[in-house]
This record gives sequence, structure tokens and C-alpha cells, in this order.
Amino acid sequence: MDESVEVVCEKQGEAGLITLNRPKALNALNLAMVRKMRRALDAWERDPAVTRVIVQGAGEKAFCAGGDIRQLTESLKAGKREDALAFWREEYQLNIRIKRYPKPYIALVDGIVMGGGVGVSLHGSHRVAGERYLFAMPEVGIGFFPDVGSTYALPRLPGATGMYLALTGDRVKRADAVMLGLATHAVASAGIPALREALIAGEPVDEALARAAADPGPAPLEAQQAVIDSCFSAESVTAVLHRLNEAAAKGSDFAAKTAAGMRTKSPTSMNLAFEQVRRGASLDFEEAMKVEFRIVSRIGDGHDFYEGVRAVIIDKDNQPRWQPASLDQVDRAAIEHHFASLGPHELEIA
Repeated sequence: MDESVEVVCEKQGEAGLITLNRPKALNALNLAMVRKMRRALDAWERDPAVTRVIVQGAGEKAFCAGGDIRQLTESLKAGKREDALAFWREEYQLNIRIKRYPKPYIALVDGIVMGGGVGVSLHGSHRVAGERYLFAMPEVGIGFFPDVGSTYALPRLPGATGMYLALTGDRVKRADAVMLGLATHAVASAGIPALREALIAGEPVDEALARAAADPGPAPLEAQQAVIDSCFSAESVTAVLHRLNEAAAKGSDFAAKTAAGMRTKSPTSMNLAFEQVRRGASLDFEEAMKVEFRIVSRIGDGHDFYEGVRAVIIDKDNQPRWQPASLDQVDRAAIEHHFASLGPHELEIA
């Protein structure tokens, strides 16, 4: 496939087939890709010959590892705020389009799915996980926040698992994804081409998926569910850490490791993520996306997003210097400000 074409949208048989085609960049999304996907989905909704949509990632490493964060931070630094906001605005509108899409939308995920990749897969009707499936929303580690619909999706995972994933950015493999509902089906990686062909040929979607389904095996997180629910149901990020420390003192290696990981994340980002998940439980999808656009419209006014991208993506020293550096220094009013209305600049539900 020609890599100069960053996303390929084509009709094959009964399917509209979208291939994210930046394998060297782990299929990271940019604005041109978002716009092309949106145009294809709009056209295919009106096309009776298209009975289902399939989305996949080129290469074997990633379905999609997120948005092009380096490019976005460069735009913000250069004072091109509207360029960056145009990406997020249209990406979030695409997420809504996928959530409300009237035809089966099948994401074939066999590799890394993070950030923006979650946004173009999780909200579809069918999420198919191959053996290489690896999910995470690791944004609190780069001074950002879990977006692309996480405000809606994470509070609806079992127990307090959504809060756990938001505050830690921990990675989830296939068996846990099926257990949590992040994936609807597990399949063998080797079986994905035959499944794709069956879907293209017009085989009923649920029948094709049932025939290809594989046993994902035991879900490791099940053994930690009680600790997760006990600790991540606390009333603040500080209280979550306190409960994790208590559980660690009682012998939970999982709690000790989880607490240690959280102590490396942006205190501001963790507070934003906590508030997102807390509020998101009572919001519908469109309201949740409006909240995320409010946050992202202000994230560039702070320090941690630039510092996190520097430390993790640009310099790769993994030594971010967060401001403020500790949870007890985070200003509650600053967190609240991220959630305030944008007035005439609110996200339009197009």
C-alpha cells in the first residue's frame, strides 16, 4: 500500500474499508486523516451498497497509537492555537459520528491502540482484538488527559476500573479488554484476514465474528478487581494513593506498583482525569465530548503538556518536571476552570 496516502478509504464488496496507513508513525492521526474518514463515513451512510464499515491499521505494530502529539504541541508553541484546536474539534466530532453510526462499525485491532486510536475504535459497534492487542490511555504521563470519549467510556467500565485506567495509564492486553468490554470479540491474529474477507463478502456481521471468535484466556485484572474497586473509589486522587499505600502495606504488590507509577504522573493531569471520570458517569456522549473540548481548549495554557511531551516524546529522558510537582499543590480552582463553558466556542455537535 502506498504510504504517501495516510488513510485509505475504499469500497470493497459490501464494506466500506478504512485503513490507517502511517505504519512508521504507528498510524498516528492527523487532521487530514480525520477529515477523510469523516467524508467516507458520511458518504457510506447514504450508500445502500455499503452495509458495514471496517477500520484497520497498516503494519503489525499498531492499529493507531494516538494523535500526532508532537505536531500539536509544536502548533501550540508557535502560537497556532486554532490549528491545534481544529484537529481536536474535528477529531471529537468524528468520535461522535462513530458512536452514532447507524451501520455496523467493526474495528480490527491487532496491536497498539492508544489515544486517538481508541477514539476511532472503542465507540464503534464491534471491537475485535487480535493477540497483539494493547490498549492504554496514557495521557496523565505526558501532562494531557484521557480524551476521545474517555469521559463517557471509562466510568462505564466494571467497578472502578475506569478510574484506575484514567489515573495510571496502565496497559491492558486482550483478555482483560474482553473482560472489561473494551473489546467485544477476541480472534486469532492469523484469522483476521479471513474474517475481513467474510465481512467484505457480506456475511452477517455477528455470524462472521462468532465463527472467528477465539478464547482470550484468563484476565489478569480479575485477580486485582477488589483492590482496584476499593482504592479507586476514593474521593480524591490523594485518597486513592492513600488507599493504595495501605493495600501495599498489607502485602499487595499490585497496589505498591500502581502507587509508584502514579507518583511519576502529572499531578494536574491526574486531577483532571479524576474529575472527568467522576462527572462523566452522568453525562451522555455528546455532553462528555463537549467537556473534553473545554479541557483541551485550555490545556495549552498550562505547563505540564509541553513538559510531558518534551520528556517522553522529544528528549525521551522520561524525567518530566511537573508544575506543580505534588498533589497537595494543585489548585482546585485551576482544575475547575478547565471544565467551565467556552460560551460561543463550545464544541458543535455536527
